Amino acid sequence: DSVAQLQQQLDSGEVELQWDEKLGWLPSLLERLKIQRSSQLLVFSKTSLQFAKISPQKPRVLYFNDDAYVGSVQQGDILEVSAVDPQQGAIFYSLAQQKTDAPQFHRDQGQCLACHHDHRTQDVPGYLVRSVFPRSDGNVYFSLGTKSTDQNTEFRERFGGWYVTGQHGAMRHRGNAIAKEDPQRPLDYEPGANLTDLGSLLNTRPYLTSHSDLVALMVLEHQAQMHNFITRASYEARQANHYDQVWNKILERADGLQTDVSTRRIASAGEKLLRYLLFSGEFQLTSPIRGTSDFARDFSSRGPRDHQGRSLRDLDLQTRMFKYPCSYLIYSESFAALPTVMREYIDRRLTEILRGEDLSAEFAHLTVAGRTAIREILAATMPEYRELQSPRALTGPAQLLPARDR
Repeated sequence: DSVAQLQQQLDSGEVELQWDEKLGWLPSLLERLKIQRSSQLLVFSKTSLQFAKISPQKPRVLYFNDDAYVGSVQQGDILEVSAVDPQQGAIFYSLAQQKTDAPQFHRDQGQCLACHHDHRTQDVPGYLVRSVFPRSDGNVYFSLGTKSTDQNTEFRERFGGWYVTGQHGAMRHRGNAIAKEDPQRPLDYEPGANLTDLGSLLNTRPYLTSHSDLVALMVLEHQAQMHNFITRASYEARQANHYDQVWNKILERADGLQTDVSTRRIASAGEKLLRYLLFSGEFQLTSPIRGTSDFARDFSSRGPRDHQGRSLRDLDLQTRMFKYPCSYLIYSESFAALPTVMREYIDRRLTEILRGEDLSAEFAHLTVAGRTAIREILAATMPEYRELQSPRALTGPAQLLPARDR
């Protein structure tokens, strides 16, 4: 993963981390991991490792890119760091906030996995974004429930315990608010709505920027679970392969024989990944979204584009998150490293869906124009999908298409 690679570079003297007298290793680490400062998010609920130092007045700060995450608290002893290993999933590290000539990342020995390896992360080492009902000191009213959020979550249930800067019209979220232990009305949604400046809530000068960008937070929600679905698919395929190897040997069957159990197991994990990859069930925005930082611009500027200048990183933010609803993490090392049997399944099904051979309810949100655009972008930017450029017509029962495309 990218953190392990950085440690190798530090050990060899190829690169160095620069110490900042106010923020320690943080600015230099973000630069080395190629994480933009505009990804900054502030979370004030006590729901992470250094909870004792988190409060609404001193929120934890989080930065991220496609495969790495860095968390920090004011006067914290460590930086919390995580990166995605293409086969193992989320790997967690800490970096002591102490000036030294030889900074060392220390790999987590299981403490982080207490929260980052359960049903909320698809039962693999992974990531989650939580929405809670926070008390005035940052502790949580667990009696009111918590929710792991992603692209499918109702907007009104998101961002509890987070600071949020951005405009979202008539929609409401739980961010920027302190709860009270009232099951009937635990939050007043109005004061925290459409905030573009956090100055009235906290002092933002100790942080690299003054933002906790709404668009960045929504991208994080998508990305966290997308990583988990990819990792889960990888685990399932490898476990199914091991199962077949063992039983083929025991029963003296031919090597490489795939049992019906393994076939179903691979299909189940593959379909879950595909539905999330293609934003099936995504919450439909009822008001336009706009952030306050340069995150949207920085995010969209990365990644490959086709000959028409289109990218899977192009944001919509009017009725949905992305203009072309197919996750940009299809370009990730983790997706590329999926076991052959899983990639073959995913590639075959993706071809069927994007060519209109599968117009089932799970993918009915994909219009003819949308399927064509995604197909063309993938064909132009991923060699393994060049055959998608084929002019083969979209087919299937018109009644399953959205009304605007019938």
